[in-house]
Amino acid sequence: MKKKLLLVIDGQGGGIGRQLAQSIKENFPDVTVRAIGTNTIATQAMIKAGANEAATGENAVIVGCREADIIIGPLGIVIADSLFGEITPSMAIAIGQSKAVRILIPMNQCDNQVVGVDNFSLSYLVRDCINLIRKQINSTD
Repeated sequence: MKKKLLLVIDGQGGGIGRQLAQSIKENFPDVTVRAIGTNTIATQAMIKAGANEAATGENAVIVGCREADIIIGPLGIVIADSLFGEITPSMAIAIGQSKAVRILIPMNQCDNQVVGVDNFSLSYLVRDCINLIRKQINSTD
């Protein structure tokens, strides 16, 4: 069986990506977590959380999206100019056109509001994300 590549994308301070990378590695030690930050601060936060591989910037997102089995990050990663402008149109297109499964964390921030989504805590959303990853990994075995 091919080892799964999970791409975690985050920006700003990398807090969401840090929690995701740490929880993924704790729950799925055999998967490869590639952390891609829109800036070096976000990338460093995910490296400290245990990501196997890491890179920073627009081209890293584009290349990573071609290789990933699952892409994980806040909802804003698929919206150009979100995360206070850190998501470029090319990044949003690459994520949206990827053949990977996308698991998006519905964060109501950066002028993006999702109707029908309560303001759950980040820890709750990360736990829910882990459950979705588990379903994806188990469904492709």
